[in-house]
Amino acid sequence: MTGKEKVRGRKIGIIGMARSGMSAAKLIKRLGGIPFVSDSAAAQLMQERVEELKKLGIEFETGGHTERLLESEYAILSPGVPKTIEIVQRMMDQGIPVFPEIELASWFCRGKIIAITGSNGKTTTTTLIGEMLHDAGIHCQVCGNIGRPFTEVVEEIDENGFAVVEVSSFQLELVEQFKPHIALILNLTPDHLDRYLDFEDYKAAKYRIAENMDERDWLILNADDPEINGEKIRSSASRIRFSIHRTLSAGVFQRGKTLVGSVGDKNFDILESGEIRIPGPHNLQNAAAASLAALLAGANPGNIAETLRKFPGVEHRLEDAGMVAGIRFINDSKATNVDSVRYALMSINTPIVLIAGGRDKAGDFRPLIEVGKGRIKEIILIGEAREKMFDVLGKDFPIQFGESMEDAVRKAYHTAGAGETVLLSPACASFDMFDNFEHRGRVFKQAVAALENNNNHRKEKSMGIK
Repeated sequence: MTGKEKVRGRKIGIIGMARSGMSAAKLIKRLGGIPFVSDSAAAQLMQERVEELKKLGIEFETGGHTERLLESEYAILSPGVPKTIEIVQRMMDQGIPVFPEIELASWFCRGKIIAITGSNGKTTTTTLIGEMLHDAGIHCQVCGNIGRPFTEVVEEIDENGFAVVEVSSFQLELVEQFKPHIALILNLTPDHLDRYLDFEDYKAAKYRIAENMDERDWLILNADDPEINGEKIRSSASRIRFSIHRTLSAGVFQRGKTLVGSVGDKNFDILESGEIRIPGPHNLQNAAAASLAALLAGANPGNIAETLRKFPGVEHRLEDAGMVAGIRFINDSKATNVDSVRYALMSINTPIVLIAGGRDKAGDFRPLIEVGKGRIKEIILIGEAREKMFDVLGKDFPIQFGESMEDAVRKAYHTAGAGETVLLSPACASFDMFDNFEHRGRVFKQAVAALENNNNHRKEKSMGIK
């Protein structure tokens, strides 16, 4: 059955009215399906989306999921909605298939899929691959759990192009036919344990990225990560690895101070590691992973090297948010787990005032003690997790509480000195105080900008400038 036959004339439920749910509903409508969108939130909280659905003639419900979803032939589940909610369980019990949005999109993808997952570095690596392919003249669309949903861009990808898709464990839980040509598992650290039974359950969801791949496809694994257990990955894909700590017979790795590649019968130097613009050992790993994927997709080493020399990083990931009174502010709002914060701390070589906290994901904050000693000057804690984090970290670091992001930024500014760094790296989800990590990062940058404006105003006033 073709993708269009799976959609045309069929009643399809969409559970969740966020970006991926809206995009899926619009694709289904364009292709002649009959979407019905359901969200548990009140209509007044999603007024723009509600008005858009009305204009498109797409039926919907808000304020809860009703039995009308049980009339669907199958449903598309938004990644933010757990598969354990009652209506999803009822659909499954009645034999109604439930798929993620990336599954739906994959039915209509004429090009090849490069899919990237892992606990950390997904967005940077996904963006890097897209930039490398673009610089090599290879058509691609970067999408998924980054910016535009896969269903939004899938019709723009031709037979010779690539969909470069960032995928989370949530998006992989219910895949059935999703089949990348190149899949990457970057690393695995405990994350989202509020949604999984344990770490092994979380890993199993990540491993599903490769289960439909065959011997013509490539599975890229991190040779430096002991948590990635290749024996538990059910896949016929050809396996190849990247490393920054060891020499490999095939893949991309660091030899001395040079990033090198070996694919098939071709060996080449890519560039000196010190030429990579984005800082930190974690970004060297991301660069190696992205380089290997780009090589397998047909990019040449020269284009890859040029991309790595100029790529500035992604928004909300160790992003330079400005300088005020000699204090550097860095926005790492995308660091929603402890391991991301560890990498961020190791990437900064000045004393750090850390702003952290938010909604806990059952994380273990103790690893921050060892890495933070000698690096963290003080911590400003915000959000629901601040008491838990204080209990873990309060004996080792001076700590203040911030009542808002603006309050936290002001306190961090008054705590830090010239030549030091204020780092927003939360180790938690954002949903207690913000719409998402992007919203949290924007509010942080706005607070820094307000500080800068006030500081400039004081300078002008002291100089007699009106």
